Amino acid sequence: MSAHGGGKAILAAFAANLGIAIAKFIGWLISGSASMLAEGIHSVADSGNQLLLLLGGRRAKRAADREHPFGHGRERYVYAFVVAIILFSVGGVFSIYEGIEKLTHPHELEQAWLPIVILLVAICLEGFSLRTAMKESNAVRDRGQSWVSFVRRAKAPELPVVLLEDTAALLGLVFALLGVGLTVITGDAVFDAIGTLCIGVLLILVAIMLGIETKSLLVGEGATEADFDRIVRAIESGPEVEKLIHVKTLYLGPEELLVAGKIGLPKDVTVAEAAHDIDAVEARIREAVPAAKVIYLEPDVYRPPHEQGPPTETFIFKSSN
Repeated sequence: MSAHGGGKAILAAFAANLGIAIAKFIGWLISGSASMLAEGIHSVADSGNQLLLLLGGRRAKRAADREHPFGHGRERYVYAFVVAIILFSVGGVFSIYEGIEKLTHPHELEQAWLPIVILLVAICLEGFSLRTAMKESNAVRDRGQSWVSFVRRAKAPELPVVLLEDTAALLGLVFALLGVGLTVITGDAVFDAIGTLCIGVLLILVAIMLGIETKSLLVGEGATEADFDRIVRAIESGPEVEKLIHVKTLYLGPEELLVAGKIGLPKDVTVAEAAHDIDAVEARIREAVPAAKVIYLEPDVYRPPHEQGPPTETFIFKSSN
């Protein structure tokens, strides 16, 4: 997995979640806390999710073949979407079920100090995991870009997934700590159940956010606004092109951008000169946007609007991102 794939962040999150899950289950077995059980299931789901992200990154590296001529880069989006489904079903739905169960059949906590200690330790570990994810994200996040914008616009799904998971995990731990703490203070187990319900609702909301973002990537997104403008400037900045007729972009994978366009060349250029000019334009595009690894430029003779017939593809398609 490349640096943009957030390999360190994924491994840090996996190690933290696996250790936390074991501790939470021990705390649940001893205390009977519903919040601890919900958090334990949440951590197990997160651990599995990190393995899925690593597997997706590994499978995405497979070479292109006849059946997949543009490679397997989008497999990373598929696995990120599966993560959203698991977070929704295993984490969120189970937590809500367990919270309702404890509301209808409450019982007192035993050894309440143990889950409180475990939750405090887990908050520290999740904080370390989130810090690692933020550090890796800062290496690829644009200067001045907000975290919300980064999660929505990032083409590599792993870092946004880990960021959202870790943030949800920290908030979930706070909910669990409040639930257990209020139960200890008041002696009313309903607070533990309410904490579990809050965890479930939180996980479902995060899963829906992840699903929406990864679905957009699966369907196919073009270059960001900034990259699209760089591509247009790269095409138009040289003396070879009389007119950019149209250009479209599409991410084949998180780090591989397809650029396809039609460019107007002078009428009197030879085939050899046209080939040379197109090579020069492609070189400028790759220099401006290194992710533009697959480029198809169709040469044409630009005709002013009054010389053209019915309009066909005389436009520039601009990404909405």
